Amino acid sequence: MQSALAGLSMLILGDSHFGAQGYLITTLQDQLIQQGAKVSTYSACGSPASVFLTSRVASCGTAQRIQNGPIQQKRGNDARTTPLAQMVQQAKPNVVVIAMGDTMAGYVRRELPVDSVKEEVAALTDQLRAMNLPCVWIGPSWGTEGGPFMKTFARVQQMSQLLATVVAPCTYVDSTRLSQPGQWPTFDGQHYTLDGYKAYGAQLAQTLAALPQLRDIRR
Repeated sequence: MQSALAGLSMLILGDSHFGAQGYLITTLQDQLIQQGAKVSTYSACGSPASVFLTSRVASCGTAQRIQNGPIQQKRGNDARTTPLAQMVQQAKPNVVVIAMGDTMAGYVRRELPVDSVKEEVAALTDQLRAMNLPCVWIGPSWGTEGGPFMKTFARVQQMSQLLATVVAPCTYVDSTRLSQPGQWPTFDGQHYTLDGYKAYGAQLAQTLAALPQLRDIRR
C-alpha cells in the first residue's frame, strides 16, 4: 500500500531538535523520505517562529538538509536563516511542517509567555495563509524535567494546549500523545539521546503519514 506521503514535497522548519546529526533532521527526515516524500529541513536553534520570515541570526546556530544530502551547520554570525519566501521558492512544497515549541515556552519564566507565543505563531501562520500553503505544526514533547533549561511536564502540557488553539490554519500534532512523560531519554532535559530521537522521529513520521489533511493534498 502506498504511503500517504508519497509524492509530497515537504518543507520542515524546526528548532534545535533538528540541529545536528542523529536529531530529527536525520531520524524524521529519513523516515519521511523512505515513505516517498521529498524533504527540505531548515533548523534555527534558540529562536522563535518569526525567525524564518527574514534573514536573521539564530542564537545558537542553524542547520539545513535537503533530501538525502549532508547536514550543513553554521554558528555565530554566519548562522542566518533563509527567509520563508526563498525557502518556498526553492523547495516548492505541498505542505510546510513547523516544529517550534520548546524555545518559545519560556521554561525559565514563572509563567508561560502567552502573548509572545501568540504573536510568534501568528507571524508565521499569517504568511503561510497568504501563500495558500497547507501546514502542520508539531508541538513540544515531554523531554525530562530539570536540567539547564528547567523544563517541566506542566509547562510542556500548558504550551501544547496553547499551541493547539492558535496554530490554525495549520493542523496541530500533539507530541505529548506520542510518549509518556520521561519515557524517551534526554541528556539535558530538553534534547534527546540518539535513541530518544530515533523513537521520536519514528512516531512523528507515523503520525504525519496518518493525517487526513496530508492525504487530501495528493488528491
